[in-house]
Amino acid sequence: MKEIWTTMASMMGVWAFCQSLLHTVFPPELRFASLKFFHRLFNYFSSYCYYDITEIDGVNTNELYNAVQLYLSSSASISGSRLSLTRGLNSSSITFGLSNNDRLVDSYKGVTVEWEHIVTQRQTQTFSWRPLPEEKRGFTLRVRKKNKQLVLNSYLDFVMEKANELRRKNQDRLLYTNSRGGSLDSRGHPWESVPFKHPSTFDTLAMDPAKKAEIMADLLDFANGESFYQKTGRAWKRGYLLYGPPGTGKSSMIAAMANYLGYDIYDLELTEVNTNSELRKLLMKTSSKSIIVIEDIDCSINLTNRNKNATGCGGGGSSGNSGSRKNSYDVAAPPGANGGEDGVNTITLSGLLNFTDGLWSCCGSERIFVFTTNHIEKLDPALLRSGRMDMHIHMSYCTFPALKILLKNYLGYEESDLQQEVLDELKGVIDEAEMTPADISEVLIKNRRNKSKAVDELLEALKVKAQKNRTKSRERNGTNEVEDEEQEKRALDSPKEGSDQLQENCNQCDDKEGRPIEDDHDDEKMH
Repeated sequence: MKEIWTTMASMMGVWAFCQSLLHTVFPPELRFASLKFFHRLFNYFSSYCYYDITEIDGVNTNELYNAVQLYLSSSASISGSRLSLTRGLNSSSITFGLSNNDRLVDSYKGVTVEWEHIVTQRQTQTFSWRPLPEEKRGFTLRVRKKNKQLVLNSYLDFVMEKANELRRKNQDRLLYTNSRGGSLDSRGHPWESVPFKHPSTFDTLAMDPAKKAEIMADLLDFANGESFYQKTGRAWKRGYLLYGPPGTGKSSMIAAMANYLGYDIYDLELTEVNTNSELRKLLMKTSSKSIIVIEDIDCSINLTNRNKNATGCGGGGSSGNSGSRKNSYDVAAPPGANGGEDGVNTITLSGLLNFTDGLWSCCGSERIFVFTTNHIEKLDPALLRSGRMDMHIHMSYCTFPALKILLKNYLGYEESDLQQEVLDELKGVIDEAEMTPADISEVLIKNRRNKSKAVDELLEALKVKAQKNRTKSRERNGTNEVEDEEQEKRALDSPKEGSDQLQENCNQCDDKEGRPIEDDHDDEKMH
């Protein structure tokens, strides 16, 4: 044993002597050049290339690092037994990622790449304007050289896009509203936000299933239509007009659209915007993948139908029409509304049209404009045309298919749970009753603890409403019949009055023609 230790001590002495001799013969510069040469030689014959993605690029955070970290958290092929769990701000789910110095193998279009999460201790800082983390973090991407162009051209873009989708999916949606008078918040933004927790979905929306399927398909085509819009040269946006009586579910439809696509909602209050310039600035500060909503647009500012205004202004002829056309787009809010320095809102119809379909509407992508109104006939046709409001959705009174959805939502009743006689009665009276889903929901909510009572009371309410509507219809028909009889009587009396007037005019003419003749005859007698 003693001989072994003696031998090891001798070998260590020889190693120390050789190391000191090596340092003396080969200076540090020569050793560094040699290592660099062997490293290049190794890389030349190696079939792999490496890319480093650090957490901090200079003094700024590297967005690519955060995107890679989020993208790798969605992969199921993580090797190793230790994972890093995180939960972001405004997020409702927990994500996992690579732990320190762990590796992951990913595949893209048949190409295999390897990610490695490298964490090392940062050297002690002497002085820095911005303190840096104690640990130096980064990802190393290893890929074969023959696949280098694929990785640089498309794979990293794919990682960024996938990370954005995961971020929106994991992050709670936000509901924005514009600040009063275009004022800015502490971060310099004109929008204030709160978490959007509305539970409405297309499954719970009381609407005809065929119409819902059409709307969902249109939304899905829009969300997946980036290449289509680029190919056709159109801005990646779409407009929806929701119109119908109050209580028919227009706001619930907007919430269902946001939950279906995972978009944020910008609720634009036009009465708080003073000028067209402020309206454009608000549009510029909206994010992509969002829904911009203007509710009750016919009540927000004066955007009435120009055709009706031109008809009621009087003054026919081309000059009157040209004057109306000159000011047709300069429709401002009435005096007294919240507005500029003089107390008048100066938003014009032209500014709103440019907001939805002008050049400024292209400053973002994948955005949806939704307008709601209770009176579509009051809106100007220029606001309703395709390209601005591409799809008009009529939110009608509750129909029988929508009623079945409400019964399922509030009472848990399927169609088979109700007697056929009750279903037939409901089906026969629902269209005549003309009740909104909100009215029917209130009846069901009030009696949700007693399901049979809720159905009976709903049926009775529908019958009462249908009877009232029939009575009003008969009264209107009776009034119309009386008016028709009066019009017929006036039409019959008109020819007689016209003939009497004509006869009287003829007699007057005869008198006028006869009077000069009599005067001449008297003159002859005098002579």
